[in-house]
Amino acid sequence: MVAERTQAAAEALWETLPEKPRRAVAAVALDLWEPFRKATEAPAPQAARVHDKFHVAAHPNEAGDRVRRAAHKELRAAGEETLKGSRPLWLYNPMSFSPEQAAAFRAFRDSGLKVARAWAAKALFRRLWNYRYEGAARRFFPEWYGWGRRRRLKPPIAVAKMVKRHWENILTYLRHPIANAITEGVNSKIQPIEYNARGFRSFENFRNRILFFCGKLEPDPQRSRKS
Repeated sequence: MVAERTQAAAEALWETLPEKPRRAVAAVALDLWEPFRKATEAPAPQAARVHDKFHVAAHPNEAGDRVRRAAHKELRAAGEETLKGSRPLWLYNPMSFSPEQAAAFRAFRDSGLKVARAWAAKALFRRLWNYRYEGAARRFFPEWYGWGRRRRLKPPIAVAKMVKRHWENILTYLRHPIANAITEGVNSKIQPIEYNARGFRSFENFRNRILFFCGKLEPDPQRSRKS
């Protein structure tokens, strides 16, 4: 655990792993931050870089929500409340909808609204994670990229360009299907620790508190052994 989100800090973290197991690492799951990718080059040059699918998928979600907010603002300015209360329908999995929600979503999806086009780009991109062969995924990408660009919506176009820049390390997921889900689960436990403490005077104090709670340590080890 290190205090900063920097390339130097990530490299220092790598150095805590002995050389033999470090050289045996086959793949590393990373978010899209470039310094993290660079930080793995020297300590683990053999490791494949896998961009975490959940971080990647968050970008089409955020792009779609930006389109929804802009469209809602435009419609309200014209005196329409068409998209009011529709945010969950665009963000959540339609498979989990109630019959009423499913009917409302179908109407929105077929409406031709900008947000419907942004949602379609996001939904199409999700197909990537179902591929098992790299060749099929490589054929899929230019089709999705061109289709997304033709939607003429700035947020989805920005996402398409971002995916193109990171494509090779996104594609690595098909060979090494790993993700940061466990780490994100631990992070969800850490956030309340910081919030409840209203901050810490030093990173060392914060680190000790994390290790104490997440490691399920006893407050008094001596007393625990006696009992």
